[in-house]
Amino acid sequence: MDLGLWTLRLGVVSDRTWQPGSLAIALKNLLLSGKMASNVEAPERWYLALLGFAEHFRTSSPPKIRLCVHCLQAVFQFKPPQRIEARTHLQLGSVLYHHTKNSELARSHLEKAWFISQQVPQFEDVKFEAASILSELFCQQNLVDSAKPLLRKAIQISQQTPYWHCRLLFQLAQLHTLEKDLVSACDLLGVGAEYARVVGSEYTRALFLLSKGMLLLMERKLGEVHPLLTLCGTIVENWQGNPIQKESLRVFFLVLQVTHYLDAGQVKSVKPCLKQLQQCIQTISTLHDDEILPSNPADLFHWLPKEHMCVLVYLVTVMHSMQAGYLEKAQKYTDKALMQLEKLKMLDCSPILSTFQVILLEHIIMCRLVTGHKATALQEISQVCQLCQQSPRLFTNHAAQLHTLLGLYCISVNCMDNAEAQFTTALRLTTHQELWTYIVTNLASVYIREGNRHQELYSLLERINPDHNFPVSSHCLRAAAFYIRGLLSFFQGRYNEAKRFLRETLKMSNAEDLNRLTACSLVLLGHIFYVLGNHRVRLNDRCYNNQLWSSALLKDLNKALGNTMDAHEAAQMHQNFSQQLLVCPWTDGPPPVQIQAQNGPTTSLASLL
Repeated sequence: MDLGLWTLRLGVVSDRTWQPGSLAIALKNLLLSGKMASNVEAPERWYLALLGFAEHFRTSSPPKIRLCVHCLQAVFQFKPPQRIEARTHLQLGSVLYHHTKNSELARSHLEKAWFISQQVPQFEDVKFEAASILSELFCQQNLVDSAKPLLRKAIQISQQTPYWHCRLLFQLAQLHTLEKDLVSACDLLGVGAEYARVVGSEYTRALFLLSKGMLLLMERKLGEVHPLLTLCGTIVENWQGNPIQKESLRVFFLVLQVTHYLDAGQVKSVKPCLKQLQQCIQTISTLHDDEILPSNPADLFHWLPKEHMCVLVYLVTVMHSMQAGYLEKAQKYTDKALMQLEKLKMLDCSPILSTFQVILLEHIIMCRLVTGHKATALQEISQVCQLCQQSPRLFTNHAAQLHTLLGLYCISVNCMDNAEAQFTTALRLTTHQELWTYIVTNLASVYIREGNRHQELYSLLERINPDHNFPVSSHCLRAAAFYIRGLLSFFQGRYNEAKRFLRETLKMSNAEDLNRLTACSLVLLGHIFYVLGNHRVRLNDRCYNNQLWSSALLKDLNKALGNTMDAHEAAQMHQNFSQQLLVCPWTDGPPPVQIQAQNGPTTSLASLL
């Protein structure tokens, strides 16, 4: 799994701030503060009236944002005191930022709110909310160098306000993560964990530590990850609090464990953790949200909404099913996850939903290519392109994966030159070691099939030598590297050497239930025994796992043994599988220029390749 795709997703449980909806909260606060007593001053009455009108227009259907803004701007005509002036600038900045494209005017109001609020004592909510939203706006305008010092200053002066101090630490850590400065992000999360411990919030301490663990996994600092996850497990189990918050911590913890196993290619070893994760999400789905706010303000956080967690559990289940070769199961859970995503995206524009959708599509595209549904795979590649076009950051994070998928598609339609071009581009774009190794392994298979790229091939094989200094710790990728070596030795006629490599592949595949590698290795071994004249060795049903290849081999084996009826049956089986795989119109000759995507526009194949 590409852990670089998992961004920090920590937010506020209770909306105590000037996010959309904050105008209603402001009205409520005024009413509860006792300022509606008989001796209320006139400015406060007009302020309450204008605030009420602004909220009415904001919540109209459809919202009347222009009128809402006019009402808030009218506040300044009364030359209000600093507290009201700063609060109104914040409200205007927030409304303009969230509901309009007038980012310059939003920035102006937020900067004024931040400046004025620093001069007003005990005005933390307005002061730090202004800093938080203003830094978001700076990032949106690619002014990261302006966002960082603003957040650092806000963090420095918020140490007496636990909620805001933690929230701003999370926000700055997320900013460093998006910039791929994981060292700085880890340092901030470590500071947050210690601060949360000091203020007596074990819950938020666990969130900081789990977030740090996620980044350490991304950095491949496994020596630091293991003790940290052990500590997190202890904290999560011992913490007694809101049941949904506790279970969400467990989900976070288990997701990290599962993805760590999958990233290492340990498909069998991950099963107990994956089962716990699935049971945990079932428990969460039965719990009702508790409206009671935590007594400790530092506990006012959550990781993900439970609906998002459900999709995430589907996603890691799909990842496991694909690695294990359970293609029907992968298809089943992908369909469920995509259906739930479509429902969520109608009400929620959270960027992480698009990230989930892209990762799901990436996995199901590989599933389509394995099962021979090439037309559907290309249509789904087109969907990924469309999703990435909507978000520059999404495209940056998934460009290498997209080129890799196109390379795999090109292999499936026997366009080796195009496949090489796609894989070469993907290698240039990725910094992720596991993905790099996966691409190199597939590029090596392209060179083996071309048969005349010996220098390039041997250069690649030296970089993914499974016997010496293999670049990653992935069990699955190392087994695949042995298979590639066996495949090369087979084509070169070095059958004993090929058998050694393939038996190593089988040993590793069987240890972790890597069923597709097991099937491919068995069929290739069967082919080797057939060439060597040992016709009895591989006549068993396991050859059917790799259906097309194995049925051809069974046909030749039975013919050599004189089993006429069995040979005829195998020939018919091979014909049936061939017809299923050759329904794609691109198997003969070059692929078509265009393809009609399902529920979408025509996709230009030339533009993709």
